[in-house]
Amino acid sequence: MKKNLAMNISALTILAVLAVPVQLAAQRPRFTLIDLGTLGGPNSFLSGPDAQTVNNRGIFVGYGNISTPNPNPNCFIPFNEPDCFVENPFVWRNGAVVPLAVLPGGTNGQTDWISANGLISGWSENGITDPMTSLPEGRAVLWMKDGKVIDLGTVTGGTESLATANNSLGQVVGFSNNDISDPFSLNGFSTQTRAFLWQNNAIQDLGTLGGPDAFASVVNDRGEVAGQAYTNSTPNPTTGIPTLDPFLWQDGIMQDLGTLGGVLGNVNWLNNRGEVVGTSDLAGDAYSHGFLWDGTSLIDLHTLGGNNSQALWISDSGLVVGRADLAPPSTAHHAFLWKNGVMNDLGVLASAWPCSTAYSVNSKGQVVGDTGVCGIGGGPSFFAEKGEPMVDINTLVLPGSDLEVIDAYDINDRGEIAGGAVLPNGDVHAIVLVPASAEEIAAANALNPSPRTSATPHTLVRSSENSLSGGRNRALKVLRQTMELNRNQIPGLEAVPGN
Repeated sequence: MKKNLAMNISALTILAVLAVPVQLAAQRPRFTLIDLGTLGGPNSFLSGPDAQTVNNRGIFVGYGNISTPNPNPNCFIPFNEPDCFVENPFVWRNGAVVPLAVLPGGTNGQTDWISANGLISGWSENGITDPMTSLPEGRAVLWMKDGKVIDLGTVTGGTESLATANNSLGQVVGFSNNDISDPFSLNGFSTQTRAFLWQNNAIQDLGTLGGPDAFASVVNDRGEVAGQAYTNSTPNPTTGIPTLDPFLWQDGIMQDLGTLGGVLGNVNWLNNRGEVVGTSDLAGDAYSHGFLWDGTSLIDLHTLGGNNSQALWISDSGLVVGRADLAPPSTAHHAFLWKNGVMNDLGVLASAWPCSTAYSVNSKGQVVGDTGVCGIGGGPSFFAEKGEPMVDINTLVLPGSDLEVIDAYDINDRGEIAGGAVLPNGDVHAIVLVPASAEEIAAANALNPSPRTSATPHTLVRSSENSLSGGRNRALKVLRQTMELNRNQIPGLEAVPGN
């Protein structure tokens, strides 16, 4: 979970206790919390935000610690923060957690994405030491419906790769290194970062927009691929790196989507209508705005009166969410829902948490995200729908669990939410929130009529050093850090946004 939950929350004492009126919570759906447990170790995780980890069939993918210590030097995990326990992938379906295999010889692996029909992508170690880094190699993989794991390989000259997304056609996209030195590598390699498409048992380098690097972020069920690529090899004085533009690739053609006037743009999501959202610098590269590519033009989504905004997700019905700065003198940003050309402010939960970010929206307009201290995070996750004020998602969870929800990253069209929660001892578990039936709600209310709230003030202590992001989102963090290299003004393109 990319909120850097493990790092941010473990260093943050909860600042306030939120109380949401009973009548407000009663207007919203209620949820049963499904604890996915672990694979024998202390923690379990999911990739996110900006990843599809629960599909519309209610199948969830994650990864968890087993009880075995990680044998890698300094607890190394490819594409992610260190973890001193081995991490293995799993899928949750039909009420059961099923471990997924890693590649022969490998020890660690993670899931990053699940398609509508249940194909899963991510990465696995392969038991080989990378000659470029002297550390274990990570390879992009695809898990078939029967659990078979396929090594997708690398582009020519490469040693490592990671799958960032896949579709129901069995197409997988991601990035790979090669053997050509590159001081501006988009994923922090010593060599070029190259976008790839894997299909029909072959990996294809998608090329670039004229520069040395490209990064494929998302593929939809039409076979369209969205990402970002350098347009040249000359660093710009405002950013310190070559011009980076968002692209849409289809049928062998990489289309430059352009920017909103600056020399830096990135893609965050692509829906099944071919609509793309992301963030682009404005002219001068001092500020950035969220954008929507509607198939013909790049649309500036503007802000809530301030300087910056980010568009993070677009549903298949065309709803966009993200975050945007408020008008001065405020220095806060709020979650927004953009619909029919209008950016709607979703607000915050309380003054103690002055900033918020919307991560995911389904086709019904249900939104999930997080709140917190601006630039730090640490506040409760939220749920919002129908234009009503957001609520602390914990107030909607039926009693019966000692887990506190701390991240809500992905909501499907059935209203099921993929996220993470913390135990009183500080360990974290991947969870799924499933809409409760009327009978379940009535039974829960009979036992405990008082709504849940966020936990009383406490400091979280974790026994695992991993963030809850997954390799995909760690890679996106590195990408966005590279985008900010030596820039004179930072327009708000944080890693995966935190508050």
